Amino acid sequence: MAILAVRGLSFAIAGQTILENITFELDRGEFVSLVGPNGAGKTTLLRCLALVYRNWQGEILWHDRAAKRASQREWARFVAYLPQEERVDIPYTVEDFVLMGRYPHGSPFSPPSPRDIEAVREALELTNTWNFRHRLVRTLSGGERQRVMLAAVLAQQTPVLLLDEATTFLDFRHREEVQHLLEKINTQRQVAILAVTHDINTAALFSRRILALREGHIVFDGPPPTFMQESILQEVFGFRPLLVDHPQACIPVIVPTRSGGEP
Repeated sequence: MAILAVRGLSFAIAGQTILENITFELDRGEFVSLVGPNGAGKTTLLRCLALVYRNWQGEILWHDRAAKRASQREWARFVAYLPQEERVDIPYTVEDFVLMGRYPHGSPFSPPSPRDIEAVREALELTNTWNFRHRLVRTLSGGERQRVMLAAVLAQQTPVLLLDEATTFLDFRHREEVQHLLEKINTQRQVAILAVTHDINTAALFSRRILALREGHIVFDGPPPTFMQESILQEVFGFRPLLVDHPQACIPVIVPTRSGGEP
């Protein structure tokens, strides 16, 4: 059964259509990657689903309940949203910042509950940020900071995660760790994940389903093996990829071509 349903969603800014007639469903425990070229509307779609934008047309339904009837606080108990990294000064320790992720679950005037403290500790340990929990967020490297941002949304303990380039600024090892962490959360806790990524290979290897946008329209919705075909990739991204079979997974992946070489 769909935990989140989007029906005929359209959105415009200053008279310019960004999204048009977007329709899809997200099931409980599903891992969906949202891909597409720059300007396709991926980030805008996540912002609509997170209710950052509310002046869209169409329907967003949470267990058949209209999202527009929910308060921001109520919606934050259902959906956690990790936006693209913005280099703003955050004058809090890592632990205090992650604790802010618990705001939908309690009163702003009451002290953290034991459940809040445990949720924060678990999120910090899962993201390997526990050891620098007392450091100020602004002193962290880009990769450390990104893992702290992820810890904050995990601390919300929502059934749906919306992630916009969650592995930005991470080196290869930490990127792999975060992907496996998301896979673990998805499979063991049945958390539904909708993740924007520009890494097509990662989308193919870790997702159960790929949703592709181009010019504000859905142009593909299906399993990774079907998506990783030259004709589909050319339709979505406008280039001819060089595909080879992954040595461990039964799926093609994209490899770079040599300068001047033909795919």
